[in-house]
Amino acid sequence: MMERLKRFGPLGVITVILPTIIAILYYGVFAQDIYISESRIIVRNPEQSAPSPLNLALDQTGFGSTNEGNNTVIAYLESRQAIEEGNEDGFITDAYGAEDVFWFDRFGSLGGTSNEEFYRYFSRRLTVEEGASTQVLTITVRAYDPNTAQMINRRLVEQSETLVNSLSGRAQSDQIAIAQGEVEAAADEARRAGLELARFRDTSGIVDPAAQSEVGLQMISKLQDELIGAQTRLRQLQTYTPQASQIPFLQTQVRELQNEIARARGQLTGGRASLSSALAQYQELELAAEFAETQLAVTRASLQEAKAEARRKQAYLEKISAPSLPDYPVEPRRIRSILATFVLGLLAWGVLYMLAIGVREHKD
Repeated sequence: MMERLKRFGPLGVITVILPTIIAILYYGVFAQDIYISESRIIVRNPEQSAPSPLNLALDQTGFGSTNEGNNTVIAYLESRQAIEEGNEDGFITDAYGAEDVFWFDRFGSLGGTSNEEFYRYFSRRLTVEEGASTQVLTITVRAYDPNTAQMINRRLVEQSETLVNSLSGRAQSDQIAIAQGEVEAAADEARRAGLELARFRDTSGIVDPAAQSEVGLQMISKLQDELIGAQTRLRQLQTYTPQASQIPFLQTQVRELQNEIARARGQLTGGRASLSSALAQYQELELAAEFAETQLAVTRASLQEAKAEARRKQAYLEKISAPSLPDYPVEPRRIRSILATFVLGLLAWGVLYMLAIGVREHKD
């Protein structure tokens, strides 16, 4: 045995023998058993179409379309916020910093206990991966106790579901709030236009200029008929009985009818206070009020459509498989790790040994 050690020399002892002995001691005796809990989830979006075969092929190369909801969950789970929210009661730090955990694997034994230190520590024990074709997220948590691994995984899944519901609800509320704001603005405009029309009626004393113009035209027509009748009788008397006592009365009646017709026409067409001027203002205000009411009806329909669209687009997190409860430790792979240490040590020893031989030959 000693002869073989002498063949390795100090270099072989340092690069092969000593690391292998340390690996045997650590992986064979001291290394903490690691239990792995897995869960599978996916973020569903009703408006997202199913991936085509071309997209599936491109997804494997990194050029295909991605699930934005999945990307959001991945970014969240790998953030400091997710770890802080999951560790609000100190459950996670207590689990990894327990006294029964080997000091080399225990949190806080080789460094500080700050949030930043724990983030780096826990990040090495959390894995979030998305399948290339299925877009299913696999959340893997490594812990030193099976129940702890499952509990941490369950917390992360619940936090992810809360995040998706929050973001989806916020998007829905924003979409509906915009449509609601348009409805309120249209309602204010319709109210303002109605008040302007009512104010015009109060100040002008005219309820409906069109109807009143129709009445005025009918009155003028009636006065004209009376004027024609009076003028006809006047001409007949002047022609056949010039000395008739009714002629002055008819002449006065004709003048009064002419004056009344002139006044009626003036009320309809003359000046700013005429019905024709009021009709133009009234029609403008009425058109504005009708347009505002139409706009209000359109925005109300848009609000209902926005609510329906928000319900259709609601994203949700679907649990493909719940966090598993591991029944045996999967890691560390003790024999494989010891063999890997031995092989890497041999490779390092061989490289360094050849370099040493080359240096000696170069000196000689």
